[in-house]
Amino acid sequence: MSDIPDDVTVYLRDVADHRERANEAIAGFDELVTGMRNASIAQLSVQQNADMRKISAMAALIAVPTMIVGICGMNFKRMPELTWVYGHPGVMTVIVVCGLVYRAPCAATNGSECHFDRVHGVVAD
Repeated sequence: MSDIPDDVTVYLRDVADHRERANEAIAGFDELVTGMRNASIAQLSVQQNADMRKISAMAALIAVPTMIVGICGMNFKRMPELTWVYGHPGVMTVIVVCGLVYRAPCAATNGSECHFDRVHGVVAD
């Protein structure tokens, strides 16, 4: 029927079988590498999210003192603290008190492992 000898046909079928096994192995490795890459990207995303929470918490800590100093630095003519003897020390005291009140949840742990995430009620990783 065919001009190809039987031993060559057997050999070619064996080669085709090896090629199919190699293709399946390559597809498996491709899936494995894709899964590893996705896991790495997910881990990086979680770390970046944690970093962004810490940066946001620090920005929130600085927001109130920045607002107070910004308002006090506008040099209005009728600002009460300009005529008071203890005006500027009073403003500085308010800034320090705001910072201490904001950090009060960390004082409960005696300063050990005080994270900005806990101040905001966010569960740390």
